Amino acid sequence: MPQQDVLSRAGQRMDSTVADSRKKVGTVRTGRATIGILDGISVDYYGTPTPLNQIAKLSVPEANLIVAQPFDQSILGDMERAIMASDLGLNPSNDGKLMRIPIPPLTEERRKEMGKKVRQMGEDAKTAVRQIRRDANEELKKLEKDGSISEDDSRRAQDEVQKLTDAHTSQIDELTGNKEKELTEI
Repeated sequence: MPQQDVLSRAGQRMDSTVADSRKKVGTVRTGRATIGILDGISVDYYGTPTPLNQIAKLSVPEANLIVAQPFDQSILGDMERAIMASDLGLNPSNDGKLMRIPIPPLTEERRKEMGKKVRQMGEDAKTAVRQIRRDANEELKKLEKDGSISEDDSRRAQDEVQKLTDAHTSQIDELTGNKEKELTEI
């Protein structure tokens, strides 16, 4: 059944959009330390931009501290520069063997700014899901026009696409809502 192929492709694409959104929202810094906030940081490692978690062992010994222990001690300075250059507002310190990254408490202004950023990420993800819906509906209409499926099957499949869209946008809303709630907790 060609409409089932369209539905499964749309579902998979929407699932990956939600997963990507979950990953992006996870990188937003809250008041407590998590290794995920360093996911977007790349360090110039012998001329190649390399994710921080691939060149150092990261751990969270305290609620407001991340410790990064590089596999190669000579990269400590580059790691420090990369973290300071990120827009996370972190100020790492190193003792020659490992780097301590204290997570300062968020100010009210910074919390609001992060909340806006999370809402924008959610809107971007929902827009991507709606675009997937649009593509799937166009594919279904084309199948109907070609005579591969009946008008009734096309309508039923479009209703299923809408149900998929609603389910995925509610997942995104829940994800961003939880993150915003986490940001407002002190």
